Amino acid sequence: MTSERKAVVVGGGIGGLAAALGLRRAGWHVEVLEQAPEFGEVGAGLSLWPNALRALAALGVVGQVRERSLLHGQAGIRDARGRWLSRTDNDAIRHRYGDVAMIHRADFIEILRAALPASTLQAGITVGSVREDGTVVHSHGTSAGDVVVGADGIGSTVRRSLWGAVAPRYAGYTAWRWVTPPMDVRESCESWGRGRRFGYAPLADGRVYCFAVDNALEGAPDEGVAGLRRRFADWHAPIGDLLDGADDAIVLHHDLYDLPDLDSYVRGSVVLLGDAAHAMTPNLGQGACQALEDAVVLADIASRPDLPLAEYDAVRRPRTQMVVARSRRIGATAQASSRPLVALRNLAVRAMPQRAFTRSLDPVLSWSP
Repeated sequence: MTSERKAVVVGGGIGGLAAALGLRRAGWHVEVLEQAPEFGEVGAGLSLWPNALRALAALGVVGQVRERSLLHGQAGIRDARGRWLSRTDNDAIRHRYGDVAMIHRADFIEILRAALPASTLQAGITVGSVREDGTVVHSHGTSAGDVVVGADGIGSTVRRSLWGAVAPRYAGYTAWRWVTPPMDVRESCESWGRGRRFGYAPLADGRVYCFAVDNALEGAPDEGVAGLRRRFADWHAPIGDLLDGADDAIVLHHDLYDLPDLDSYVRGSVVLLGDAAHAMTPNLGQGACQALEDAVVLADIASRPDLPLAEYDAVRRPRTQMVVARSRRIGATAQASSRPLVALRNLAVRAMPQRAFTRSLDPVLSWSP
């Protein structure tokens, strides 16, 4: 491995920064191009499952992540009244797979950013197009790399340049995310109603990450916090208090999408990573986790003299497309809205043994670098 090899990473989010970190550890010179005026993230929490923590260990930053995280698993799933549908055996999950970490996205981005030299990061650059030979045309001129990493999200310019138009699929539901001031919430939980969900998880500093989901037409107007209070007014405690900790200035609202399966994640010297390759609904909490896995696999391939990029596609595409499909199925189940289907779903969830639920996580959580 020689230091002359260069990678251009398009996108400075979680996947792009992790890819840059992995490639630098493999001995490459790296240039990260980010469209936003600065590198950062706002407004939401992030669950890092055991597979992600193994990836972060390979990238050399798992210690810093653990220091700024709350290590715990989800207590389980309730119905809207607060009755338990399923209790999670977190000790069994920890014993079988490892810890689950909950961290604020801004803290996580800062850890990744701080692990890279400032000279690696270039903000305020808009990429216009990418060529298979590794040429990147952008607002400041051109960059060229032995590898170009498209880590620029679900609306990826890199993907559009070489894969053509790939329309994201609307999942049929929309989501709100926010972080409350510090509150006395000791456990994380997700509650399922009829076409609606509400979840919350404490962060290390006492704040609470919250999310709410509702079936909706694509692009429907956002009613803000008032609409959330109307939707979840009669749901169990502490949801009312968590809604009191929200205001329109801090609540993020997004319709949810995933990507249809691509035929490859590689075109010439260009690879796709994270949401640019396999955007998924958040129902498994695996979006960032899979991007971290991508980064580790790419770094391993980049450490080899022959640079077998086709292997990146062969390893990552089947796995990530499996996770996309799994997350979509869980979302369809969780967002059921007809009374008979909801009653049947709740019975089925209650009937599933904890041991069977833990084993069902194996295809996702058992990954190792």
